[in-house]
Amino acid sequence: MKGTNAVLGAAGLAVFLALGEAVPRLGLVKEDYFPPTSRIADALATELSDEAFWTALGDTLTGWGLGLVIAVTAGILVGVVISVTPYLREVTASTIEFLRPIPSVALIPLAVLLYGTELRSVLLLVVYASFWQVLIQVLYGVRDVDPVAEETARSYGLGTWARIRHVLWPTALPYVMTGVRLAATVALILAVTVELVIGAPGLGARIAVAQTSQAVPEMYALVVVTGLLGLVINVGARTVERRALAWHQSVRGEVAV
Repeated sequence: MKGTNAVLGAAGLAVFLALGEAVPRLGLVKEDYFPPTSRIADALATELSDEAFWTALGDTLTGWGLGLVIAVTAGILVGVVISVTPYLREVTASTIEFLRPIPSVALIPLAVLLYGTELRSVLLLVVYASFWQVLIQVLYGVRDVDPVAEETARSYGLGTWARIRHVLWPTALPYVMTGVRLAATVALILAVTVELVIGAPGLGARIAVAQTSQAVPEMYALVVVTGLLGLVINVGARTVERRALAWHQSVRGEVAV
């Protein structure tokens, strides 16, 4: 089955690339706006040989990685504290529901006012957007803890941290990993978006420069790079999730009786 899926995926990609080559060649769209796949590939090869490209890639990955680590750490800690503290979840519920729907891009002017085009502007937006992905999943995960298991742990005299470790965390971990996977994707989107809008160093700023200078093949090549980067991040996150949850029924599947 996996082999068949791989073949079908490769075939679909080949058809997509062939269409990308044929459509502008046939004059269905202007090459000035949508260059053929071969020209984009040539531009990509040129970018890969440019040291400035790798510097920009490193800047984007730095903003993505630091922001993701901060967001995941804060999301897990805040989520656990809110969940295990009596009445704290009810007190913070309205605040969370008010702040969570605010689009992260709406905070770009604030980030520029505070930090200009520095890395801290990217981190502010990345952390804000990714934090909610993790926090909400942690809250749902803790809510899913079996009350019987919780009461049993209390009856055996387990303290707060012992209950968190042996009861709460195993139940919440699948939710946490889902939040991390979503946060990883959101963090990349925000990192590139902020770079594109405010000109912070990174792939987004390089895309903006290519667009304003009418270097259309280079612009598409950089867009392809961001897409490949997102694919790698998603595959990596899923791999980590599967390994972290190798013991969980959702990964190992149900054993047929």
